[in-house]
Amino acid sequence: MARKTESTDSFQSIRRGRKQSKQSQVFSQEDHERFEAMRTVFDEIPNDDRPPAGDRWSIWWDSEPLQRGPEPHPDWVITDHGAVDYELGVLKTGKEADVFLVERVVPGTDRAVILASKRYRSAEHTQFNRAGDYTVGRAAKRSRDNRAMAKRTTFGLEQAAGRWAAAEFDALKRLYAVGVPVPYPVQVHGTEVLMEFIGHGRTAAPRLAETRPDESELDSLWEQAAEALRRMTELGFAHGDLSPYNTVVHEGRLVVLDLPQVVDIYANPLGLTFLTRDVENLGSWFSARGVDRELVDDLHAEVLALAARP
Repeated sequence: MARKTESTDSFQSIRRGRKQSKQSQVFSQEDHERFEAMRTVFDEIPNDDRPPAGDRWSIWWDSEPLQRGPEPHPDWVITDHGAVDYELGVLKTGKEADVFLVERVVPGTDRAVILASKRYRSAEHTQFNRAGDYTVGRAAKRSRDNRAMAKRTTFGLEQAAGRWAAAEFDALKRLYAVGVPVPYPVQVHGTEVLMEFIGHGRTAAPRLAETRPDESELDSLWEQAAEALRRMTELGFAHGDLSPYNTVVHEGRLVVLDLPQVVDIYANPLGLTFLTRDVENLGSWFSARGVDRELVDDLHAEVLALAARP
């Protein structure tokens, strides 16, 4: 199978030897240096262990069963031992992680799938400074890890990065299982979460904030958003940072993204505050475009009532 390496407007290729003008650069030099550092784990594989094609062997079998997506796996999930992963480029950057595009391929066949690879940053690169508000109620199983994270040692911060990845993967699995519109979680491996890529080809679906829905589309998206909030609340979760910037619209379907900071509304003293903020952040966008404000207020009252149920 021939591999395509062209970049699109939705992401920037990071393949070595590819030069771009300053005007065409999407990311800063510091960003590029970080991306390259995140690739070294693949580039330093001994030559005799390298796959015959691709940038690395598929890491599917490097994850334990509980670190893989819920069964039955969708047909598009590739689990073959001989599969390889191609690094396609950077999709977006965030405060605590960068999202890459990966193509998982079975060489010699037409089986291939584009995945989103969310890689949590190493300690020296994270920009997420309010993690404590979200992680109240979470605890590491080993007291050594708790102490290291509390002291913010390098080891502790690396452990924290892995815990962010594990928290997002666990949230995706639980939400996907009850029908919340989230990407299917393929696997977690260390600080990397591989999940369903929401988009066409290599072009990501637009964020809700970038869409211009007509009246019927707006009503449909609002109903989907309200149902997602209800289901999350019934599961005992608040997204924690829900907004029109981390929800996307794909073929008329609203999909919720970015869940590492998901909040247990019962274990976290700020749980109901986060829940209220989620409703307000998303509801305000809809009400500014024609959804009756009373519907937003009704949803707020409804989810608070759901959260109060024993």
